[in-house]
Amino acid sequence: MALPPPVTRTIALKCLRRHIHRHGGMRVVVPKITRLFSSSDCAQASKDRDAESSRYSDRQSSPLREFNASPSFQYTRSPNPSWKLGQSHTLQHENQKEWKSDEMQGWKTWQMDETPSRDIYRLLTSAVVPRPIAFVSTLSANGVPNLAPFSYFSMVAHNPPLISVSFSLSPKRPKDTRENILATKEFTVSIINEAFVEAANATSVEAPADIDEWQLSGLTMAKSTDVNPPWVRESAVGLECELFHTYDICPPSSDEITHTLVLGLIKRAHVRSSVMKDDGTVDPLKLRAVSRLGGNTYARIGEGFEVPRPSWKVMRHEIEAQDH
Repeated sequence: MALPPPVTRTIALKCLRRHIHRHGGMRVVVPKITRLFSSSDCAQASKDRDAESSRYSDRQSSPLREFNASPSFQYTRSPNPSWKLGQSHTLQHENQKEWKSDEMQGWKTWQMDETPSRDIYRLLTSAVVPRPIAFVSTLSANGVPNLAPFSYFSMVAHNPPLISVSFSLSPKRPKDTRENILATKEFTVSIINEAFVEAANATSVEAPADIDEWQLSGLTMAKSTDVNPPWVRESAVGLECELFHTYDICPPSSDEITHTLVLGLIKRAHVRSSVMKDDGTVDPLKLRAVSRLGGNTYARIGEGFEVPRPSWKVMRHEIEAQDH
């Protein structure tokens, strides 16, 4: 029975990994593959296939709209532009009234030290959203390239210019990106654009260390200036980084390392001229970056609104006026 396309692609990659392990870790260029492996090669993936096929069928019961390729970002007024200092939550729109009434349903609470880590992962990755994605390029000590996306990612400081990427560790095998950064002390981060999100997602596959994710994705290497790993030419933003600091994270009362936090010092930034604004900032309309939500869901920036940072001088006058 033919499987839906996304499921077929997933099973093919799983079978590819098992085939590689079975044949001594041979290097494989995915574009040259012209057939799926036999059913016997894929037997171990049957449980994953059935589960994913079920999830795919559930999504397809309500057909999705075609992707809207038009730029999605636009500026609007803020949700409550007439809000005043000290004013309680205003209910100007129906969705705001619904948000307020939802309080009556109460809250569900998790005691984290009594909650399985898998459930914590599902909860936090769906609640702490949207998360920017670091598309990290590294080289192993032997020069083998690696490319992978990570959404435990953020800007840390601008003086010095620092970014953070956190890697969750599996007891089965180390994260290639983490190992490469620790070994070579350098990496690059590119920002994923909606134009190549499927290609970027393909690099998240847990392939053997000698598999080149650049070939899996079909993306192009752009030569770096200050570090050895390339950045992604299809990206509008490429950051060349050297290792600034690492911190291994263990649960309380445990010596088991479950995550490693990496701080990268940005040595050089590359930004497409076409996405720059006259004031020296990047235009979100043209950048068209994507982010991660919970599960397998990605998102793009929709609408934005400006809420100016308050001035204490102005705020003090407003407070004094209210008091009188």
